[in-house]
Order: sequence, then structure tokens, then C-alpha cells
Amino acid sequence: MSKIQGFHIHARPAVAVSDALLARYRGFQVANISDAMSRTTGTSALRPFHQRDGGFAGRALTVRTRPGDNLLVHHAIDTCAPGDVLVVDAGGVGPNAIIGEIMLALLIARGAAGIVIDGLIRDSDTIARHSLPVYARGVSHRGPYKDGPGELHVPVSIDGMVVRPGDIIVGDGDGLLAVPPEEAEDIAARVEAIERVEAEALQAIAEGRADRSWVVRTLREKGAL
Repeated sequence: MSKIQGFHIHARPAVAVSDALLARYRGFQVANISDAMSRTTGTSALRPFHQRDGGFAGRALTVRTRPGDNLLVHHAIDTCAPGDVLVVDAGGVGPNAIIGEIMLALLIARGAAGIVIDGLIRDSDTIARHSLPVYARGVSHRGPYKDGPGELHVPVSIDGMVVRPGDIIVGDGDGLLAVPPEEAEDIAARVEAIERVEAEALQAIAEGRADRSWVVRTLREKGAL
């Protein structure tokens, strides 16, 4: 680990999530994962800026930096492995962007699975033409500083959602979730059970046999009818 004041560059944690498990999560909707996690975590404050063609999932490569500075983000990019999601806690404020077109190109070349910035981006028109998932608070034309300090491979906060190095990051049009690797198998099984229930409900609607009696029953229990 770095010893210089303000810089904390930790060793990358061992991979704890298999490619097969990540593939399962790529097929899940964030809303169903949220239900399986008791609807108590996640964020919808960051907006997608990429050309959307479905959801994504990958392993969190975490960075904490001061607002408007991306020195440690550059270092993270140079250590990025295929399937990583760059997750940057930049304080959620402006006015300087953290990434732009050049850094996007570097991450695409390294096989990144996505980019999550609790801060601002620029070159948004270019980002919108690419399918690599990019989520951020907003846009600023002002470029970043490259002075530090910052931290790499540490727990970070993304709009209040704690993300640890190696967590599974899942995103789609509804927002983002971080899934702890040690809980990922159990959560995936719960998601698949939810999917089966939803599929049965949709089939019942399509066949004209949906049971809606619970609505009146619940209103009566609450004294509304």
C-alpha cells in the first residue's frame, strides 16, 4: 500500500465472483434483484449516458477521489481487467468532470464492463454513441485536475450505496445495485424464483385468468371499503 499522505493504493483483492455467476446477473432486471435484496439498497440518482441496449453486470474496481480530480482514476484504468466496472466515488459534486472520451476509449480497449461515477462526466455526445455502460450524476465541460489525493481498492459510497472492491455491480434503466459476492448465489436464487412468479402472472393476464381479488380484500382489511 502507498505510504504517501492522502494516497492509499491497496492491493487488488482476489476475484471472488465467477464468470458463470456474472452471466446469470447480466440476465436479471435490477428491479427483481432489488426485491430479492428487500428493497433496502441501491441507487437511482445516477443517470445512464450510454447507448442503451440492456443491462450489465461486472466486478467493482473502486476508486475514491476528491471532487474534480482523476489522477487515481487513471491509475485504476491502467489496472482494469476484462469484466471490471470502474466505480468512482468523486463526492457527487462538480464543477469538474471526472472522465471523458479518451478515458472511455481506454476502458473499452481494456474490456471494462461499465463505468459508474458519483460525479460528473464530459464528452457526453460521444459517450451516448457507445454501448459501454456509463452512469454519472451529470455533465460538465470543465476538465479534471490530476493532482490527487485518492484511494484505490477501498469501500466507497455511491449516492449512499456502499460498494466494496469485487462486489457485483448490476445496472439497467432503473438504476444500479451492488451485490456482495458472499451473498450473490443466494440472491440469484431468489431472483430466479421472483422471475418464475412474474412469468406465471404475465401468462395469467394474457390468458384472462388473473386473480385481482386481493385488491378489494386488502382495502376491506384496512377499512377503506
